[in-house]
Amino acid sequence: MGIESPYIRPRRLRATPAVRRLVAETRLHPAELILPMFVREGISEPVPVASMPGVVQHTRDTLRKAAVEAAAAGIGGIMLFGVPEVQDAVGSEGTNPDGILQQAIRDVVAEVGDQVVVMSDLCLDEYTDHGHCGVLAADGSVDNDATLERYAEMARVQADAGVHMVGPSGMMDGQVAVVREALDEAGHQDVSILAYTAKYASAFFGPFREAVGSSLKGDRKSYQQDPANAREALRELELDIAEGADLVMVKPAMAYLDVLREIADHSPVPVAAYQVSGEYAMVEAAAANGWIDRDRMIMETLTSIRRAGAEQILTYWAVEAAQHLRDS
Repeated sequence: MGIESPYIRPRRLRATPAVRRLVAETRLHPAELILPMFVREGISEPVPVASMPGVVQHTRDTLRKAAVEAAAAGIGGIMLFGVPEVQDAVGSEGTNPDGILQQAIRDVVAEVGDQVVVMSDLCLDEYTDHGHCGVLAADGSVDNDATLERYAEMARVQADAGVHMVGPSGMMDGQVAVVREALDEAGHQDVSILAYTAKYASAFFGPFREAVGSSLKGDRKSYQQDPANAREALRELELDIAEGADLVMVKPAMAYLDVLREIADHSPVPVAAYQVSGEYAMVEAAAANGWIDRDRMIMETLTSIRRAGAEQILTYWAVEAAQHLRDS
């Protein structure tokens, strides 16, 4: 800018913790954090997820207790994922009114439904024996329109169970419109949609597949976004907004902060980001080896996601981070 003066010292605003807090441009709040939680059918004790230290597959009982703890920490939401005992070609348990996810929704809504937003994953990959997010065609590809029919039924049973917000995450074309129509026709006009608008075919999802017992062979590159593309995300945003999305999301978060910034700059609705399993696992692994300061790294990564434009952050550290924010 051509300014040269010995009197201009930006370090004055970094001098003490109180000054830094006063002038901070980006602030995190517990209410902006959403905790993803896994509930598994047929277990009597929580099962640790080996690739995600500190994360477990809950029983229904421990899920309820963990949900109460999360609500007490002041977080804004809980995103539920179901892990069924039985998988099949069409993901039948995903639309079973008494399936594990629908039971978990009822449990969590009964416990903390007045304190947090109870959300549910609306996708078939946890329920299919092939691990894809939809129904397969005869040639082995994912049949977009046949999958949408399954998503419509999933939306209805999840809403009937009392969920506040559904998260269609399969990246099928037209999924938001189909889900919105299904919800409205079933009398669930007040159930919101968190659209997975820019979900990339990412290697960062690896540990998650252990967490949900995925049997995926191959990849999802034919329906999830190409990591090379950013402009495409804006097209997905335009479509999701037109189809009725109430919130939109970028997933993963940290490797796609540029995409998150673009979405935030153009979205007329709130923007979320998902700090995914691989991001979590890398930090935990590095910390376990003594290579990084774990607590500082957690808060720095969350702050970077918030700074890039996310107004809500799904993170496995939601409760820990919320407690830190309340104590600091």
